[in-house]
Amino acid sequence: MPDLAIRHQPQVPAAAWMKALPPAVRLVLHGEVAARRAAAPVWGAAFAEQACRAVAHGSRATLWMGPDEYLLLGSASADLESQAAITGALESALGDIPHALVDISHRQFALEVSGAHAVAILSGACPLDLDLGEFPIGMCTRTVLAKADIVLWRIRDEAFHIEVWRSFGGYVTGLLREIAVEFYPG
Repeated sequence: MPDLAIRHQPQVPAAAWMKALPPAVRLVLHGEVAARRAAAPVWGAAFAEQACRAVAHGSRATLWMGPDEYLLLGSASADLESQAAITGALESALGDIPHALVDISHRQFALEVSGAHAVAILSGACPLDLDLGEFPIGMCTRTVLAKADIVLWRIRDEAFHIEVWRSFGGYVTGLLREIAVEFYPG
């Protein structure tokens, strides 16, 4: 197994409405139904069969990213060995079932944008209709925030989990802060 990259959380300016989430295990699983059935008991969270939906159980979640493609998110341990163990256990469970499992933990980090103005702030740079009726709790999708690719997941009425590539961290947080000035001056 290749060495796991040493990761540092990007600096996120303190704000009541935006916070960096703790480091996480991030895996992408490509596989048909048989692969999902084999992986679910080991991962500890079911796989949504409905498009653009997430299933969370405890500290683990699976996000539907496309036909037969899922983003697996789980709490990261300070011990990188446990991350390797998780990946190894999934690979063992998947065995000879056709699949691809890729660790992307080093590539991105997560933000939570929450509060009464969360939808308005995100809508300032995201082309999706984020009204609760159109983008309900549990919905997730790949999209853009201005020019940055993100994964957006509504976790509560007024809270969103955003997966951001590390290289876009300053751009995304700066843009969100610029939009939020209208609601949170100073």
